[in-house]
Amino acid sequence: MVTKGQERCLYVFPAAEFTRIAAELREQPMAHKAARAYNRVFFASAHDEIPDKQGRVTIPAHLREYAGLSRDLVVIGASTRVEIWDNQAWDAYLTESEGDFADMEEGVLPGGL
Repeated sequence: MVTKGQERCLYVFPAAEFTRIAAELREQPMAHKAARAYNRVFFASAHDEIPDKQGRVTIPAHLREYAGLSRDLVVIGASTRVEIWDNQAWDAYLTESEGDFADMEEGVLPGGL
């Protein structure tokens, strides 16, 4: 499943993981405005893409536009999903966030990392 992600990237989930996340999102109260908004965008933009014989998938035009995908892409592993970024957007994100990553305080991450 390919859908919109935060920071203008795309999320790619295996079917089982997408199903698990969908179940968690269904547990959010409908009275919560932010949860409704997130669910609408997340599910409305989700596409079930089946890889071809060479393992390639088609990314729908509206998702390419959302993520600003150009010719050069970056594909990263992010725990239970893959993220697809425009190369320039990824470089900008790293420039902005690597300092925060390096300075993260103990106790913020599980396991005392």
